Amino acid sequence: MTRIYIQEVATRDGFQIEPAFVPTEDKIALIDCLSETGLAKIEVTSFTSPKAIPNLRDAEEVMRGIRRVPGVEYTVLVPNVKGCERALSCDVDEINLVMSASDTHGLANLRMTPEQSLEQFKAIIEVTRGSGVFVNASLSTTFGCPFEGEVPEARVYELVQKLLDIGVQGVTLCDTTGMADPAQVGRICGEARRRWPQTVFTAHFHNTRGMGLANAVAALNAGIDRFDASLGGLGGCPYAPGASGNICTEDLVHMFQRMGLDTGVDLDRLLEAAASLPGLIGHEVPGAILKAGKSDRRYPRPKWMDATA
Repeated sequence: MTRIYIQEVATRDGFQIEPAFVPTEDKIALIDCLSETGLAKIEVTSFTSPKAIPNLRDAEEVMRGIRRVPGVEYTVLVPNVKGCERALSCDVDEINLVMSASDTHGLANLRMTPEQSLEQFKAIIEVTRGSGVFVNASLSTTFGCPFEGEVPEARVYELVQKLLDIGVQGVTLCDTTGMADPAQVGRICGEARRRWPQTVFTAHFHNTRGMGLANAVAALNAGIDRFDASLGGLGGCPYAPGASGNICTEDLVHMFQRMGLDTGVDLDRLLEAAASLPGLIGHEVPGAILKAGKSDRRYPRPKWMDATA
């Protein structure tokens, strides 16, 4: 049975743009719950400036407060050298760097062009030398930019090569605003796997236009076996107009399991965690399986059938 690795991003990508701050103890409790579901990786938080993302101002407290479960990797987003140093002091397993494939989104989101991001990454990677920490880079707007439109595929491959050249070990191909379609995903993911077969690639899709799960299947068919997803479908990009939440973790797991794939995830326990979200964030979440139930859910027959039997 094919093994698929599910990587949870709700407590970073989701919580960072929620209207209200989720208390530190609640973040820790949710992550501890998620750690017991069989997820391969959890993106815990972001070591960015509290002024930039106040919802994640408790990064150290959360990272040091969670209960580590063997077999689960704990990753964090790192924006600069200072953030990397903070993350390393908390014994993270992985740092995730973020850059854009398009100039305009990079300037809007990070105040940097892709080339400037690469220069900053070199300094961050130097800080990680000898730490044993895995270095991943997320390439935003891989499948399209909300400002510029199409991002040439040759540009995507050029940037992936530059990331690998400076020492990045894994690359996440990100559909930042849900602009991707399955044919495009198949081309780009397939070509990436062909060019760099030893590189760890992850697919990161948003469901802005309802194609998130279809794109995940296209990536799977192109050889991708690692997927970011967000509990309840939380998330979005504050600097990308129109971006809605990431593909929903429980919906993705349900789909892959129905397809006969091994996700390693206990879906019932994952749904229990998802059910706690509305109470934490104060509003409903868009996930489908939490509302409809798994596809093996059965309902009582209409009473009139029993009366006429």
